[in-house]
Amino acid sequence: MKNITNTMTFCGLLAFCGSALAEPAPSHLDQVLQRGELKVCTTGDYKPYTYKAETGEYEGIDIDMARSLAASLGVKVQWVQTSWKTLMPDMVAGKCDIGMGGISVTLERQKKANFSTTLDVDGKIPLVRCEDQARYQTIEQLNQPSVRLVEPAGGTNEAFVRAFLPKGQLKFHDNVTIFQELLDKRADVMITDASEALYQQKLKPGLCAVNPSRYLQYGEKAYLLPRDDITWKMYVDQWLHLSKANGSYQKVIGQWLAVPQQQ
Repeated sequence: MKNITNTMTFCGLLAFCGSALAEPAPSHLDQVLQRGELKVCTTGDYKPYTYKAETGEYEGIDIDMARSLAASLGVKVQWVQTSWKTLMPDMVAGKCDIGMGGISVTLERQKKANFSTTLDVDGKIPLVRCEDQARYQTIEQLNQPSVRLVEPAGGTNEAFVRAFLPKGQLKFHDNVTIFQELLDKRADVMITDASEALYQQKLKPGLCAVNPSRYLQYGEKAYLLPRDDITWKMYVDQWLHLSKANGSYQKVIGQWLAVPQQQ
């Protein structure tokens, strides 16, 4: 009788495990299609990728791409306002299906989430007043107690400064008006991605990107995705591949980089 009971218990456990394995959590692809909305986490503070205007409307390269992704699915976009500090917690908490807006690929982020295929190569460089370009060419010149660094909190810019420029004076500022800090001489250097530095160089006369093709640190940009959802990643990757193959991705980039919009 004891053996029969043990056998029945074992079989029950197998059935329970089999049932659990047979019903995995639905992919974000299915969730998006079912709810009719694509939840996009974006910071809204990083031109030319994502910017939240005074009207409350979002604009930028990745904003246009988010709308393209939603259109491919036949759904609407639901914008989820986030920050560089809260981007990863929001993704882990399931507040968004995708993170978009000039997001850099890092191993720390990879531990908790996934990435789409690479969008572009982009690296860290200094953005400074044009008159000071010669003073800030190297890590050695930048990593000095007299150098006043300004960064948005919580992103890869801050991480770079803490890792490579620990001797500098670091202060934090929002990523929309941060460039005026340089122009008004309240800070000397902003370490940022070459793409942002070149864009702001066009927007803000007096600011110059230092050696934009010679990165202080190599980087890549991609879209942030939930971890362990291969079905959703495969869809996003295929959509992105076709967007590049048919030229629509390049068209969006060209529209935004050709004539920067004044804020």
